[in-house]
Amino acid sequence: MYQAIVKLVGIVLAVVGAASTASGDDDSALIGAYTENQPCKADESDPNVGRVKITPTQIDSVFGLCTILETKHEGKTYMMHVECPGPGGSQMLGDISFSLREDKTVDFSDQDQTYKALLYKCP
Repeated sequence: MYQAIVKLVGIVLAVVGAASTASGDDDSALIGAYTENQPCKADESDPNVGRVKITPTQIDSVFGLCTILETKHEGKTYMMHVECPGPGGSQMLGDISFSLREDKTVDFSDQDQTYKALLYKCP
């Protein structure tokens, strides 16, 4: 009986581990370089085009280099708790969200919905 319980616990842990790995893979959907509010073009020298680069641990944009402290997702929406540079060298904490759209663009907004953007993934 004891061995059966140990085996069952092992199977449950394996399934949970596989599910965790699968959801971890989903987090990579946002990784990449983007342009803000207009499609990515071959000529990336235009200074008027906002650029955003997302890695597993950071977001680099016109707002500065933000550190991702926590990521959660529900379906195609990713909520992140970030730390970003503030005025005078201080650090600011905030929450942002990214929502993947069917047309392969990404809706971005901050926690207060004061800033919104449409991100286009670059090849």
